[in-house]
Amino acid sequence: MRLTLALLLLAATPAVAQQPAPVPDAPSRSFTGSDLFGLTIAADPQISPDGKTIVYVRRTGDVMTDKLQSSLWLIDVASGRQTPFATDGSSPRWSPDGSRIAYAARDGEGSQLFVRGIGAAQGARITSFPGDPQALAWSPDGTRLAYIATVAGEGTKLGTQPPKPEGAKWAEPLTIIDRVNYRNDGPGYVRPGYDHLFVVGADGGAARQLTYGKFDDGGPLSWTPDGRSIVFAAIRGPAADRQVMNSDVIAVDAASGTMRTLTTRDGPDAKPRVSPDGAKIAWLGFDDKRRSYENTQLYVGDRDAASPRSLTATLDRGIEDAVWAADGRSLYASYDDHGQRKVARIGVDGRVTPMIDNVAGGGLDRPYTGGDFSVSKGGTITYTGGDASAPADVWVLAGGKPRRLTTLNAVLTGSKALAPVRKIAVTAPDGRPIDAWLATPPGRVAGQRVPLILEIHGGPNAAYGPGFATDMQLYAAAGYAVLWTNPRGSTSYGADFANLIDKTYPAADYDDLIASVDAAIADGTADPDNLFVTGGSGGGLLTAWIVGKTDRFKAAATQKPVINWISEALTMDNTLFTSRYWFTKLPWEDPTSYWNRSPLSIVGNVKTPTLVVVGGDDYRTPVSESEQYYAALQIRGVPTALVKVPGASHGGLAARPSQSAAKASAIIAWFDRYRKPAAAPAQGAAQ
Repeated sequence: MRLTLALLLLAATPAVAQQPAPVPDAPSRSFTGSDLFGLTIAADPQISPDGKTIVYVRRTGDVMTDKLQSSLWLIDVASGRQTPFATDGSSPRWSPDGSRIAYAARDGEGSQLFVRGIGAAQGARITSFPGDPQALAWSPDGTRLAYIATVAGEGTKLGTQPPKPEGAKWAEPLTIIDRVNYRNDGPGYVRPGYDHLFVVGADGGAARQLTYGKFDDGGPLSWTPDGRSIVFAAIRGPAADRQVMNSDVIAVDAASGTMRTLTTRDGPDAKPRVSPDGAKIAWLGFDDKRRSYENTQLYVGDRDAASPRSLTATLDRGIEDAVWAADGRSLYASYDDHGQRKVARIGVDGRVTPMIDNVAGGGLDRPYTGGDFSVSKGGTITYTGGDASAPADVWVLAGGKPRRLTTLNAVLTGSKALAPVRKIAVTAPDGRPIDAWLATPPGRVAGQRVPLILEIHGGPNAAYGPGFATDMQLYAAAGYAVLWTNPRGSTSYGADFANLIDKTYPAADYDDLIASVDAAIADGTADPDNLFVTGGSGGGLLTAWIVGKTDRFKAAATQKPVINWISEALTMDNTLFTSRYWFTKLPWEDPTSYWNRSPLSIVGNVKTPTLVVVGGDDYRTPVSESEQYYAALQIRGVPTALVKVPGASHGGLAARPSQSAAKASAIIAWFDRYRKPAAAPAQGAAQ
């Protein structure tokens, strides 16, 4: 599939002649854009109740469709032997007796729910409408499946069209928008309808809708042991569409559809899980203080979620997911700590016992923390894990010992010279330690200083870690060292560290980033005369902020940035978010605060040649943000170009392998344009 990148080049910038690529006469040891199609990543591993078998999602690049295709595979835990289960599928879930697996798979334009026995030749489709099932959950007796699906609705109408003559070719009818959140990054403009809870027989038949109304209900879904109720989370009630993070835990009767709201505080209560004996409910949430970040805590209450207490208030880390142990006396929970996802066992008394420290997965292009896990009745844990050498594989922890079960990319990575990754010490100007990692070009000569790319994560309440990332490998293969770091505001270091930028971002995180560059220079790796900077989303904002503050970098590439906080607050997909959590007042009440924290306010200082990159369907930091910055740079005469990735959302800027490779190639080409010849190696310097 041929990628079209919209490059609007400054007229005064000399064009680079395009020469036909030479035909290679031997396999390349360098990591290239074409290698993105050869990568495979493991996701959503689900272990059988008896702990003997794992089903997981294998996502592999398909060069013909330019997408990551998902298939399901089984692993025998004892031997590690793998067998294919379904050529297409996602969200696999074991039946309570371990004899069947339910999963979603494509069927026509959407997906449907399938069930397949372990020894069966193929799966049986058990739903037909509505489609695209999510949050699959088996009833305790294995006779029913609950799931979430979208129920189509009818949009608002204003007036009528004139009668259309038969055979006439008219324009599309008017689109009427009246919802406060009228578009979402990824799915796009909201279609009329809402997500609701359904139950269907595990052997098929008509599905029954349990929840109704102009509200979106969400998973995961958790059955009570007697099979009479299902617990879920949703924002319901008056003015639900004007709530941002105020979901409640709700129980619905599986027979009558009668609902009971179990939590009512100001703040999110989500991901409820009923204990094995039905006496307690666990869920994730926090009290919303209108700060940019709060640690998501693990709560436990009685069967109606009454008398709740936090099990992780003293942990000072945000819980990502939690599931009950079979004995009901503890839960297994995942959380990020210093840029690494971990799994711990947390007792109902609050005692935390760390178990796994190498959970990884979720994406390929950048090294964000992530990963999935599940637990058998006997306590065997399967999870996606790994390091900087390859995308996530399936691991298992049994008897206290972790064991890698798959090596999905061994053939590819074994034939490539990949960039080594190591941690470096960084101290901020105020004395705070800052975590940072450095990838160096394969084959770098000891003591040789090389061009450095500072790559900044988004969020900004998010975290990078020492994981595999295609962007970093492609940059390193082009001869650049790559530096990524977790400046203040990053998660996985506690709520206080994350909130050091609350209502001030961007601020002292700039100093942390510059300190990390100085550390890479002091390390003997970075050439101080060959510094470059890039980042996406919040990292794109900081890239634009950096070049407005210093001329130290030879070139920059700001990806999907926020440029003007006022316009971003009024055009992003979650319209109510920015003004509620990043500022104290609305844009028209205090425009000066918004402007003073906008990179556009200091664009008059920029001299650094700056590339601007954005997805054509980005609704989180909309295209208009990037276009504003590109226009301002053009007006000022700063060398610039605008790269639009057609059809790409904010979260999906690198979702298509060809576009991910082309985007990285465009950034490398931009940096190469301003890169100086490499400095000579220093005698006796470390590699």
